[in-house]
Amino acid sequence: MRRPARFLRTAATAVAAGTLVAVPASAASAAGAPPSPAAASGVTAPPGVDYATWKRDVAVVAAEARPWIEARTAAAGGEKPAMVLDIDNTSLETSFHPLWEQPTPAVADVLDLVRYASSRGVAVFFVTARPGLVRSLTEETLERDGYPVDGLYVAHLSDLSKMSEYKTRKRAEIEADGYTIIANVGNSATDLTGGHAERTFKLPDYDGRLV
Repeated sequence: MRRPARFLRTAATAVAAGTLVAVPASAASAAGAPPSPAAASGVTAPPGVDYATWKRDVAVVAAEARPWIEARTAAAGGEKPAMVLDIDNTSLETSFHPLWEQPTPAVADVLDLVRYASSRGVAVFFVTARPGLVRSLTEETLERDGYPVDGLYVAHLSDLSKMSEYKTRKRAEIEADGYTIIANVGNSATDLTGGHAERTFKLPDYDGRLV
């Protein structure tokens, strides 16, 4: 997630207004153009991103991560393995659904991967740029979607200008609690740089079009 300020503005507007509004149809749909695969499925994709392509690209990364988790947990011994995930457009399909659509649907292939890891004794932590204002809502959404949640870290205002450092620091804190982070999953470089994970798995962001 690269634009936490945008998320904050949207959240604050929805909370302050106390009302919900419908998302207008795209100009292409209004003009009678053939619907995109995303529109045909009832999902509104961000400009320049095809929903079906994104789903396929995510599936490729999830498929790469699964054998690593299988092998690594088989050799875990007395370790406490953990995985760390970003939330927006990594764990939840945030950019494809209005903020007020709750629960935001899970990214299906990532959810399957996380459940598999959890079944093999991997603790699951989420480190997000989302602010404390929506912490409870975020945790409820993850759990309603079926994610195991062993820990959820949200950002303070001072973290927003140095997101990579914040996420690295939180992974270090997880390690300090005795965990070995065997996999770190995100769709932005700020989710993955800084170390404190044995392997990183990057989901597509299409040059920042998915934040």
